[in-house]
Amino acid sequence: MNPANPVATHVAVQDGKVLATGTEAEIAGWGEHILNETFAEKVIMPGFIEGHCHLMAGGIWQFIYLGYQDRIDPDGKHWPGVKTLEDVLARLKEAEAKLNEDEPLIAWGFDPIFLMDRRLDKSDLDAVSNTRSVAVVHSNFHLMTVNSTALKLANYVADMGVDGIALGDDGTPNGELQEMAAMFPIMRRLNINLRELGRSPDSITDFGKVCNRVGVTTAADLINDLPDEDVAVMTDLTTANDYPIRLLSMLNGLAQTAEETRKRALELATKSTDKLRLGGVKIVTDGSIQGFTARVRWPGHYNGAPNGIWNIVPEQLNELVTVLNDAGVQMHIHTNGDEAIEAALDALEIAKIKNNRPDLRHVLQHCQMADRAQFRKMNRLGVCANLFANHLYYFGDKHYELTMGPERAMRMDACQSAIDYDVTFTIHSDAPVTPMGPLFTAWCAVNRLTENGRVLGEYEKITVEEALEAITLGAASTLQMDHEVGSIEVGKWADFAVLEDDPLTIGPENLKDVRVWGTVLSGDIFKTP
Repeated sequence: MNPANPVATHVAVQDGKVLATGTEAEIAGWGEHILNETFAEKVIMPGFIEGHCHLMAGGIWQFIYLGYQDRIDPDGKHWPGVKTLEDVLARLKEAEAKLNEDEPLIAWGFDPIFLMDRRLDKSDLDAVSNTRSVAVVHSNFHLMTVNSTALKLANYVADMGVDGIALGDDGTPNGELQEMAAMFPIMRRLNINLRELGRSPDSITDFGKVCNRVGVTTAADLINDLPDEDVAVMTDLTTANDYPIRLLSMLNGLAQTAEETRKRALELATKSTDKLRLGGVKIVTDGSIQGFTARVRWPGHYNGAPNGIWNIVPEQLNELVTVLNDAGVQMHIHTNGDEAIEAALDALEIAKIKNNRPDLRHVLQHCQMADRAQFRKMNRLGVCANLFANHLYYFGDKHYELTMGPERAMRMDACQSAIDYDVTFTIHSDAPVTPMGPLFTAWCAVNRLTENGRVLGEYEKITVEEALEAITLGAASTLQMDHEVGSIEVGKWADFAVLEDDPLTIGPENLKDVRVWGTVLSGDIFKTP
């Protein structure tokens, strides 16, 4: 990823950093050295950078997996996907039989968009148990479905005028809860704290395993409440020599007032280390496209579903963005629908007119429905994009058929448009929403194939070289770390992805099949189990 020296046979490492690259003869000029031939038959790339994931990608596996696609847990166990509603309920009943009497049954990964005969509701979950609370968190983490016992815990017995409490034909809650305002009362009573799943030492350790398996050496945890006690645990674990990644964790921007968020972000920035970076803020505007809670411009959802839900209304967003931009705090703004993208860009424009900060690279996260005019505006404002390329494969068919319709689906996660308008961009998995795997994410951006084999927008395909840059130097740029990681060149950290195959010769269609041997972090070797 260094255009001045794109390919080398050797790399010299000293004090955890890259001393030089080139041939052995060229590097020998630095003096006496030890030649390590461990990787003589491997391919070394810059360590992959996952610019949008969540620490709970490790801890979430304490709950029952109900996803449609097969998955691998942090310990390497294979979990087959569940393909029918009957299979979903059977797996829940099997798990319920093993619980203690007072335990709630909690599952995750479910997505009703793949089982469209009808939506899962409280009556289905009542059949699993009508005595214990049952909660099924959807794969997008913006919705959940619960049984009658759980609804009663929060006194959800009639229309309460709360956005996101879905109602049945009888006018009472049917068990589906959309976005945090509706979900939180149940989650609090059942002690489902998704962010806490990343707080325990075991979960943080498991997260490191998830990253190591796929060649990731730097990962951005894209929302966290970050109290001091959690920061202390994260600092202790990440600074240990045996922890295999650099971790960035972004403060939840919706948990307190704009001024409180500004103050806390600046405090956190002072606690950063070489392996734990703090000080950025994550703001969630809308919800999930496949959950129909994204904010979508006219003509709306393709199947006629009502528009989605604001997690922060545009007026409040404008205030928060201005306060944080003034203070020099980098923002990562969740924007799935094109109306949310428009609101975020408007807020950033207001903030930059008041106080332009060229030292800050604010990032639109997901940014799935951006059109070319919006990319043009990103360029003008100096805003980066992190595109959810995995959606092309996992949800592309459903976006084509149900949520966006054919025309808008053809431009979703538009990497080539980002290149056309010189927008700094990366691509991501949002793990555990989809499995972490930068080479798979790159394959999605290069081939744009859906699960059913449809090419979703020929024009927006990018080259293998461009996709590899997106998961290395592009991601480093969006995290404001491109002076430290993202390429193998003198002065940067010696962070490498070690591969069994060459992604430049294996063929674009096989990019996802490149095998990962392990990683190197600051010169220390971490072989994948």
